[in-house]
Amino acid sequence: MVKSTHKISDWLPTTKKEVEARGWDELDIILFSGDAYVDHPAFGAAVIGRIIEHLGLRIAIVPQPNWKDDLRDFKKLGVPRLFFGVTAGCMDPMVNHYTAGKRRRSNDAYTPGGEAGFRPDYATSVYSRILKDLFPEVPVVIGGIEASLRRVTHYDYWSDQLKPSILKDSKADLLIYGMGEQPLRELIGLLQKGIPFESLTTIKQTAFLQSADLPAPKNKNWEDLELSSHQNCLKDKKAFAANFKHVEQESNKLYAKRLLQKVGDQLLVINPPFPTMTEKEIDASFDLPYTRLPHPKYAKRGPIPAFEMIKFSVNMHRGCFGGCSFCTISAHQGKFIASRSKASILKEVEQVTQMEDFKGYISDLGGPSANMYHMKGKVQEICDNCVSPSCISPSICHNLDTSHQPLTDIYQAVDAHPKVKKAFVGSGIRYDMLVPEFNKQADPKDLLDYTEQVVRHHVSGRLKVAPEHTSDAVLKIMRKPSFKNFHLFKKTFDRINEKYQLKQQLIPYFISSHPACELEDMANLAAETKDMGFQLEQVNDFTPTPMTVATVIYYSGYHPYTLKPVKTPKTEKEKREQNRFFFWYKKENHVWIRNTLIKVNRKDLLAKLLPSKK
Repeated sequence: MVKSTHKISDWLPTTKKEVEARGWDELDIILFSGDAYVDHPAFGAAVIGRIIEHLGLRIAIVPQPNWKDDLRDFKKLGVPRLFFGVTAGCMDPMVNHYTAGKRRRSNDAYTPGGEAGFRPDYATSVYSRILKDLFPEVPVVIGGIEASLRRVTHYDYWSDQLKPSILKDSKADLLIYGMGEQPLRELIGLLQKGIPFESLTTIKQTAFLQSADLPAPKNKNWEDLELSSHQNCLKDKKAFAANFKHVEQESNKLYAKRLLQKVGDQLLVINPPFPTMTEKEIDASFDLPYTRLPHPKYAKRGPIPAFEMIKFSVNMHRGCFGGCSFCTISAHQGKFIASRSKASILKEVEQVTQMEDFKGYISDLGGPSANMYHMKGKVQEICDNCVSPSCISPSICHNLDTSHQPLTDIYQAVDAHPKVKKAFVGSGIRYDMLVPEFNKQADPKDLLDYTEQVVRHHVSGRLKVAPEHTSDAVLKIMRKPSFKNFHLFKKTFDRINEKYQLKQQLIPYFISSHPACELEDMANLAAETKDMGFQLEQVNDFTPTPMTVATVIYYSGYHPYTLKPVKTPKTEKEKREQNRFFFWYKKENHVWIRNTLIKVNRKDLLAKLLPSKK
């Protein structure tokens, strides 16, 4: 554990004793979180807590409350003046708890010592229901990744059920979706003016349930779009699939419609999102007075793995315009990029170098996708009217400015810091944007300069990228470019290695069992990657998570944009067999591979994977 010169009062209070030490006899807001409290801008509860503090309110955090005993953790700080806040933490608890095969994980990266068992399944609903049962008159506001991605009718893989908005299960009064700074500030501002909580129905980026007998609150600036009801989605999978197209498009539009959905005798109202945060707004969030450390209460329980992984890293932007079918980043952070200023980033780099156990190495200068910093539309009016969920699939938008120069400048500025020996780029890089044949609008020199900068100065021996598959049919469903672009990128990567006499490795990530993926596609993947000299390590079995195109296909069998059928491997046998092709080089798989390829009459692939010994 990091030694610290901080005082306990430098953290937000977590106990009655810490609250009283500040001279407070009442709290304005009490925030319950499924994660341990790490006072760092990478942890959502800390960000929300610091914003509330910055607004002049009295805030306390109750991290990982015990939901199994007499519920004293939920009672110990009393009743807040304004509301309870609830978040499950930085991960959906079900992804945190279970593998793609639904096996229980034995650890939790967001808990001291990596211990499992300190948060419940479906934590947002569990915490919120407890609070509503104990204090029915006090409003509960839910947010974070679990609440955000479950805000509308969604498929839950772990229970194999189509579930209504999490507002229904949780009994919460209000849901904030996406990155919560903007709606939180507006919510608190209105409450401070004395407006009753139940009247706060037109705040952007919030959702709530009301009686279906009443009209939705009036707002002359918003158009309404009514989705198929939850009950209709239960009866008709195609109706559920059709809903998702609207949900995704309206979540990523600058001038979105308000979404309405009937849920039994109630009406779900999802207000449009806020505009993308400005540089000034996102800087303000990152520049709050974080200690950048776990709360001292964990000192004897061991390190928190998630913190250890990021404590010397710097996040430079939010959002992702990739729109990958299996990914939830744009669904939560939005597709438009919110970038910090260079000054704010370098200020945080300086803070990292001042940490007592900093040894000169920054683990990551990145973001959701490392190389999207400062990228946006050249003509804003075109973006204003855009409904595409991706700016780079099936091709890179002609209006997208993909200059990597601002990013290269920051890398070089960090390299020049006297206390930084090396700054790595550990976040995933969109290699396709670095291929001139794919990124046809870009300056090839700019792309090469960035690639050389990364490969020469910011790789720790292995550069990880994510082609995800080799089949064009599967890649089209994934919203990823053709694998031929990976071949082109590898040629550039190899040339740079040769030019500078480096020994860097390229490590590709792949997914099996994705919608549209057949067994032969996996055999082709194995053969093509073997021919390129890879023995694959970084592989994943597709896990359906709420609010993705791929999950909608997995459950419904239909693509939400075309409503045409798409086949998905679902059974344990299908998934296991697809995954086995990743490991063609293991002897225990040879007989099965041989028999499988002979059975489907693909001896050509067999000859590539397991050539006969002569």
